[in-house]
Amino acid sequence: MKIVLDCAEGAAFYTSVETMKELGAEVVAIHNNPDGTNINANCGSTHMEELQARVVFEKAQIGLAFDGDADRLMAVDEMGNIVDGDQIMAIVGTHMKAQGKLNKDTIVATVMSNLGFFLMGKANGIHMEQTKVGDRYVLERMREIGASLGGEQSGHVIFLDENTTGDGLLSALHLLQVIVETGKPLSELKKVMEVMPQALVNAKVPNHKKEKYMDYPEIAEAIEVLNKKFAGEGRVLIRPSGTEPLVRVMIEGKDQKMIDQEARKLAELIQNIML
Repeated sequence: MKIVLDCAEGAAFYTSVETMKELGAEVVAIHNNPDGTNINANCGSTHMEELQARVVFEKAQIGLAFDGDADRLMAVDEMGNIVDGDQIMAIVGTHMKAQGKLNKDTIVATVMSNLGFFLMGKANGIHMEQTKVGDRYVLERMREIGASLGGEQSGHVIFLDENTTGDGLLSALHLLQVIVETGKPLSELKKVMEVMPQALVNAKVPNHKKEKYMDYPEIAEAIEVLNKKFAGEGRVLIRPSGTEPLVRVMIEGKDQKMIDQEARKLAELIQNIML
């Protein structure tokens, strides 16, 4: 298999390349010369454009992108399309279930996972647990219920039978294993879930007020109206940022233009009323 690896000028620069070579892959490594200051600089799982182009140029079967500390993995299929953490969990999770290795037939994800991911679970008889955003909450819940797979859309995936944290290389090996065992290209495997369009807009608010957005009747009413509008066709998720003075507005639905518009409108309302 020909694999393009984006090492993000970080922790995976040596281990991932050597592992793939040892397993018999033809490896094209990019951003694998860390100097201590170039970590994540326009590369890795947060900047995928170069990897996407390189996979197509090299006619590789897959591209794998780690982040600087190598706890995350994002992938690129042979057509140059991004495969995110939700899709990776969907592909690996359904494969584990088919082999009887998915504990409790359950995957633990956060509220920010794509609606299409939860619909995939329903269609494949996989129970979905939802937690607050943050891999520590995912891990906590996995331990509580004895789940073996969980993670985030951003590519933090936890295989609890093998590790207690996200590990990009481990996630990559699991994903590659499915490709090898099924004989299917990644572009076909990712069809197990349909990614629903998502709009995410931040409203800047005073830090001490960010948890209290529902105390404002006008905001609560606007959220209620949107919930009714998207019921069954999408969802509305509002949450204060854990670290910044922001309220995040996320809407999922079938029409990208409409959800962008509605998310922007609601974020502006929240910002104007709470400032």
